[in-house]
Amino acid sequence: MNKNEIVKKASSALGKVNIKLRKHSPELLIAAGVVGTVVSTVLACKATTKLSTILDESKGNIETIHKCENDKEMEERYSQEDAKKDLAIVYIQTGVKIAKLYAPAVVLGTISIAGIVASNNILRKRNVALAAAYATVDKSFKEYRSRVVERFGADVDKELRYNIKAKKIEEMIKDPESGKEKKSKTTVNVAAPTVDDYARFFDKTCRHYEENMNYNLMLLRSQQQLANDKLVADGFLFLSDVYDMLGITRTKMSQSVGWIYKPDGNSNGDNFVDFGVMVVKRETEDGGYEDAILMNFNVDGPILDLI
Repeated sequence: MNKNEIVKKASSALGKVNIKLRKHSPELLIAAGVVGTVVSTVLACKATTKLSTILDESKGNIETIHKCENDKEMEERYSQEDAKKDLAIVYIQTGVKIAKLYAPAVVLGTISIAGIVASNNILRKRNVALAAAYATVDKSFKEYRSRVVERFGADVDKELRYNIKAKKIEEMIKDPESGKEKKSKTTVNVAAPTVDDYARFFDKTCRHYEENMNYNLMLLRSQQQLANDKLVADGFLFLSDVYDMLGITRTKMSQSVGWIYKPDGNSNGDNFVDFGVMVVKRETEDGGYEDAILMNFNVDGPILDLI
């Protein structure tokens, strides 16, 4: 391996290290800041143990100056002006000694706090960049969906987004004439078991769910109206608030996204809450099908910075 190859490999390795350091710089800064703060506290405590020596020395010098100042025999050689000058010198020297004593702790503590603040600034800038990127992606996705709705209709949009497929299934239905149950093939919409970050199923896992589907739909309509009233009253509404109303477990995402209401109508979103209710079937673990309600919430997106 010649010299040039060694230099190239060394440069490449340093470049990778530099990239990793830049990537993890907030973590490194905050770790160094925390360690530095602890060490500065230890240094300050050690310095405090030596403080009494400096203060005792200063106190002795001050007492000596006052003693000389009040001595009648030294009145001609040591005036009050001399005493004031000496006291000023003692105070300055004591201050300098104390400053030197605590200087390492203060400097290290200042650097540590600066590191923590710098880490916070880097993370804040990254979060702003991520929010801007998310807003761009969210806007593009919504525009794409609007074009799909415009060309193929809202039903096709939902079918594609949530992988809803029409399937023929066998159900036991009761004959109204004979009262006996018989098998019957029915075409139903079957939704995929997984949905996106916002959409949720209203089913047996929710505490307000009932076997009567009409009751469930009535409940969702009333809760949707309540959510709209709350949005108008407060000016904002988090998706977590809606989850709580329906007995659905909160998520990290639901605590940052939601709706913003603008009385003048100049809102980036729809300016209202829509649960996007769709009655579907969902496949169970034993291969059967059960009723469920798929809710596609029309959230505006992240709203923390808009409140």
